[in-house]
Amino acid sequence: MTTDPHQWLEEVEGEAALAWVREQNAATIEAFTHTEPFGVLRDRLRAILDSDDRIPYVAQHGSFLTNFWRDAEHPRGLWRRTTFEDYASGNPQWETLLDLDSLAEKEGENWVFAGATFCRPNADRALVMLSRGGADATVVREFDLNTKAFVTDGFVLKEAKVRIAWIDADTLFVGTDFGPGSMTDSGYPRTVRRWHRGTSIDDAEIIFDAQATDVSVAGWHQADRNRSFITVRPDFFSETVFRITPDGNVLLPKPPSAIFEVFQDWVLFELREDWTTGDTTFPQGSLLAAPFDEACEGNANWRVLFAPTATRSLAEFAITKNHIVLNTLEDVKNRLFVVSHANGTWSTQPLFTDDRHALDTVQVVAVDRYDSDAIWTHRSGFTTPATFGHAELPGGVEQPLRASPAMFDATEVQVSQHFATSKDGTRVPYFQVAKTSVLEQGPAPTLIRGYGGFEVSLLPGYEAITGTAWLEAGGVYIVANIRGGGEYGPRWHQAALRAERPRAYEDFEAIGHDLVARQVTTPKKLTIRGGSNGGLLMGNLYLRAPALFAGAVVCQVPLLDMKRYTKLLAGASWAAEYGNPDDPEQWSFIQTFSPYHMLHATDDLHPPLLLTTSTRDDRVHPGHARKFRAKLAELKRPNVWYYENIEGGHGGAANNEQVAFLTALSFTFLWRMMDRV
Repeated sequence: MTTDPHQWLEEVEGEAALAWVREQNAATIEAFTHTEPFGVLRDRLRAILDSDDRIPYVAQHGSFLTNFWRDAEHPRGLWRRTTFEDYASGNPQWETLLDLDSLAEKEGENWVFAGATFCRPNADRALVMLSRGGADATVVREFDLNTKAFVTDGFVLKEAKVRIAWIDADTLFVGTDFGPGSMTDSGYPRTVRRWHRGTSIDDAEIIFDAQATDVSVAGWHQADRNRSFITVRPDFFSETVFRITPDGNVLLPKPPSAIFEVFQDWVLFELREDWTTGDTTFPQGSLLAAPFDEACEGNANWRVLFAPTATRSLAEFAITKNHIVLNTLEDVKNRLFVVSHANGTWSTQPLFTDDRHALDTVQVVAVDRYDSDAIWTHRSGFTTPATFGHAELPGGVEQPLRASPAMFDATEVQVSQHFATSKDGTRVPYFQVAKTSVLEQGPAPTLIRGYGGFEVSLLPGYEAITGTAWLEAGGVYIVANIRGGGEYGPRWHQAALRAERPRAYEDFEAIGHDLVARQVTTPKKLTIRGGSNGGLLMGNLYLRAPALFAGAVVCQVPLLDMKRYTKLLAGASWAAEYGNPDDPEQWSFIQTFSPYHMLHATDDLHPPLLLTTSTRDDRVHPGHARKFRAKLAELKRPNVWYYENIEGGHGGAANNEQVAFLTALSFTFLWRMMDRV
């Protein structure tokens, strides 16, 4: 029998729960949306999101470049294609493959395009994933790129959280929901099956059956060497890899937490922990390479392709046919290098040693990792509009293909990096973005964005929405690079795992104190925003430091009930991050960062709070935000508002109209709270 009086709100589409949601939504809509400033901001944000001047980002599949595009005329979007030559001309003639608005109207479904995976090498067939309302669960349908239609009697999967990959034109690796017992405790497929064209999915051969306690399992194919693998994730940060052979599945020797990749006839390990093999210990954060056969036999001579330092980490790497591009961070400023292997030797050279702004970010994606050494490039910074380009490795000249115009007035806006000292003495970086005149005038409304989890790094990038809604209006914008993220590699992430989770909150508080000490702002003008794990961060800071972050708190699609999070949707998959609340020893520390359980009647008043979530979020359960709001009401906490989008998935919104509305609501709330100061 439950002792939680608000647990009924976990019934996602229960009649009573949805009636409660509608009542909460109505109060928030009435409080913040019936004003001219809200309408002006919403319409301007919608215009930015729908602008024809946005960069149409593309991916190459076979002879074509594909793009998914939403605008005012096509709110659900168009999946379309063109050629590289046409795209490079600057005025491409797009060929529509799938009109999501027409499909949704025809089928009476709120379809959201969730991507497509193509069959190599011709890319004339694709598996299209369609989500109802933006959920992670998708319907899968085979699509013919020649006829531009779904394939009659092709591969089709009913709605589920699926894992799917092409082996060849007539064979797939597939994992899906086959009924009771077929999904892991985290809600992902337990089995990998080999599915042949023309046969029933129910008859597909099971080639691997994972444990219910595993997070997930998936099969995948190395196309250039015709090798197939199975990756099992026992938890969020470890993986076991098997090679599929005619004689069965062969376990590959590797450190459990290392990230496994293949490059030509080499195995790559990205280490999350120190690893000793033979007489050598390689530090966490290293990228290693060894010949494939040696690595499989467990007697490899490992080469170091990247070694971390106290200030340098590997953010990610991209593989092309003959090269590996390393995206590194030096005190959260990124630099790119090309690693190549020729004549028995590995070599490394810088990529794009230009005079771009030191705090801008460049990201690289392979055009085709198996058949090409071309890369796509994406550049942007807090005040630098995005550019999209193309280059050939190893040292080709970058060819600009598209440039986004300025979407907000960045005149006088300056970007700087600062460091705060956390409670335990750790040096914590953060970025500050603001108009010079705003900083000169003294303490200003300031918004800190934070996340601090799952080794996710927050890097400089062009944020037209924040620039329009906050910077133009005279606000200071802060991006916090707190522990739990990946800004300094695995060590930065692991410093805030499980029992050490409060280190992330202390880092965030240190940044707040530093901003006040530098007279950038005052506590009453200090506002904060975060979503998902960042929503958990917001919930904790709302309770831990109400006097510091006294301006306002925006808490989006959050985790808040850490006692039940493992029992709600995908929550079980995050036990490696937070701990297992069913273990009394672990609950003893988890409860210290469970906002739902930290709320007490004797608490002092807290900052104004806006909670937002989505009914269709099937990753972080909307019950977290619902129950927190209900408990706050029970405790008669003032200045608390709640809005739940009926669709939108974990992103909170399913189309540009909803994004504009939710964003305008959040910033209107923040500025309204600043009016109190």
